[in-house]
Amino acid sequence: MIKNNKLSISCCTLLLLLSVTTQAAEQCSLVAQATPDEAKSYIQCLDRQIESLTRIQQTWVNKITLDLNTIEEETGNTQLLPIFKRSMASQNKYLEDSCKWRYLQKVPNATQAAMVYKRCEIRILEQHIEVLTQPIK
Repeated sequence: MIKNNKLSISCCTLLLLLSVTTQAAEQCSLVAQATPDEAKSYIQCLDRQIESLTRIQQTWVNKITLDLNTIEEETGNTQLLPIFKRSMASQNKYLEDSCKWRYLQKVPNATQAAMVYKRCEIRILEQHIEVLTQPIK
């Protein structure tokens, strides 16, 4: 619980976050010999998954940032938040680089390249959300 009239993160809020996380897993499927319209719909579905996962990830980042601010106020430890922020920047760069080489491997087929990049992004976002949900204390 965050003190001093700041945003309060309660057990109910955490349960809501967890339920939203499980709801984010919209299933996207593509048949082997997909038409261009089917491929487009599949890519749009992947985009919706990415948008949802990114929103969930940001919610957890905000919660952890608030928690680390509280810990800093209570203990005077000013090292935690800058390291967390640096880890977030590194995570974003890792996602981009990990998916980019997969994308480039599929070029010049732009549709296949986009699909590979987006599936990679989804996997990494899901993994990162799992890490973020681990308790601090």
